[in-house]
Parts: sequence; structure tokens; C-alpha cells
Amino acid sequence: MSAAVLALYLVKCLAVRRLAVIAERTHTAIDDWLVRALRKTWLLTIVVGGAWLGCQMLDLPPKQQTWMWRITATALLLQGGVWGDSLIRSWRGHYRARNENGASATSAAIIDFVLRMVVWIVATLMVLDNLGFNITTLVASLGISGIAVALAVQNILGDLFASLSIVLDKPFVVGDFIIVDDKLGSVEYIGLKTTRLRGLGGDQIIFSNGDILRARILNQTRMQTRRAAFILRVRHGTSEEQLREIPQILKEAVLTREETASFERSHFSGLGEWSFDFETVYWIKSPDYFVFMDTQQAIYLRVVGALAARGIELAIPMRLMMPPPAAEAPAGAVPQPRIANAVR
Repeated sequence: MSAAVLALYLVKCLAVRRLAVIAERTHTAIDDWLVRALRKTWLLTIVVGGAWLGCQMLDLPPKQQTWMWRITATALLLQGGVWGDSLIRSWRGHYRARNENGASATSAAIIDFVLRMVVWIVATLMVLDNLGFNITTLVASLGISGIAVALAVQNILGDLFASLSIVLDKPFVVGDFIIVDDKLGSVEYIGLKTTRLRGLGGDQIIFSNGDILRARILNQTRMQTRRAAFILRVRHGTSEEQLREIPQILKEAVLTREETASFERSHFSGLGEWSFDFETVYWIKSPDYFVFMDTQQAIYLRVVGALAARGIELAIPMRLMMPPPAAEAPAGAVPQPRIANAVR
């Protein structure tokens, strides 16, 4: 038995050393993972394996041979769980190293948790089956209990599966700026139960994963260009010649900015009750909101200056003001409507 244990230990040491040499010559990570897993081999597993090999040389009673095999199989199954756990941990470390920005750290953590849980559940069931327990009855009873538990915690399980959907489908990752219904902010954390945003005011906005997947999500980070549109209103009384000049003024104001990707259109779009309306649409190269605001401000300033140079006035909405109540009006006075300006 001692010779068998020594032989197995030497085989393990030689295999680890040989694989380590091969791993240094290759660029793949899989052989490194195998070396790390083999180094996790328990000495107890080697001893149990050596004892089983030694027992094969002895004429033991059937009952003792059966228990010896069960002990050896149990040790091998537990060792297999350790190897599987080590491989999953190695994969997670490799995945996180390739995504140093941290955007996928939570995704890797969730997948790592689920895979390790599956490995140890399978290993535990196989150990129980090897020791003589009726796992069919156990699995059936666990299934019935699982249904009852699932009904009791269906919201939690729904959020858990929603988190897996977020991880696999990736509608957003940590660091993205998203809009969910009327809430907006940067994704700060994606967990098993909740997703958390950091709002523009510094507050933390918390969604359950199920709710956020049922909502309409606008991912601003994945924009390549930003569409911008505005309406210019000039007052009634503007001459036809001036109205014809306005679309060209707007076009030139947009095209003078380097940040604009393209000019789409500018049209005399409506006859309002108190204004002539011109609609302008253009595209900005950067999805950054601050670039958008800076560009829009520069365009507005240029448009206002160009209109003032040509004597074109912006429209101011007018509203009809009713006179004071009759009791306060002088006797015999005829009520007169008053016109007042109101800034829109």
C-alpha cells in the first residue's frame, strides 16, 4: 500500500511539473488552469487511492471490498468537485483580467456563483448515491419542496433569472449611462436581486432586476452619434424675403461647428397662431451630452446674432387679459381687453 501511495504521489508531482513546463511555452490559459487544478489534489485522495490499489492485492471479504470502494469513490468525487471549483475560479480570474475596466466584473461573479453551485450539488448527490442513499426519493422530495419554496420566493427567483438574462444578453453593463422610464443614471452595480444606478443628483436609484428588464431601457453609452432638433419661431409680420433666408441661416449655423456630423434639414414647418415656425434637424458626432449642449449653445448664439443682423425678430406669445371684475370697474365704463406679453 505504501508503494502504491508513493507511486501515485510521484505521478502527481511529475504530471504537475511536466504540464507547468508546457504551459510556459503556450499562449493559451487552459493548460495553466489544469496545472492549478492538479496542484489542488489532496494528499488524502492519494492515500485513499493507494490504499484501494493495495487492497486489490489482498483477499478481503466482499463487504469490506464494497466499503473500500465506496470510500475511494467518495474521495475521488470530492476531489473532482475541488478540481471543477478550481477550474471555474481560474476562468473567473482570467475573465476579470481581460476586462480590467470592471464593466463585466458582476457578470463574471454571477456566472461563477451559479457554476460552482451546480458543481457541488452534482458532487454531493453522487457522493450520497455512492454511499447507498436513495437519491431518487431525495431528489423527488426536494423537487416537491422546491416547488413550494419557488412559489413562496417567486419574486426573488424572478430577479435571479433576470440577473442571468442581464449577464448573458448584456442590454447594459456596469458603467453605462441608461434611462429607465423617467429615471436616468450610470449603472453602478448589477447584483443577484437588484441593479443600482447613480443618478445625476448623486442619489442612488435601485431597481429590482425583474422590473428593469420589463421597462424600456435607453442605453446612452452605446450611442455613436446624437440626433438634435429644435424649432425656431419668428414673429408675424416677417417679410417673405426674410422667411426665405432663415433656412439658409440655420444651415450655415449648424455646418460651421466641427462637432456636427451632418446637417439633415431645415424647413418652414408651420403657421402658428403667433409665430412662423422653422424646424431644424442635425447630427452630432459625439454621444457625449456635454458636447451636445456646448454645440447647441454655440448654434443658438450664432442664429440669434444672424437674425438680429437681418432685422428678424423672434416671436413672443400673446395672450388676452380680461379686465377686473365689474364691481371694481367705473360705472358706465366699457370693458376693454388688454394685451400682455408672456414669455413662453
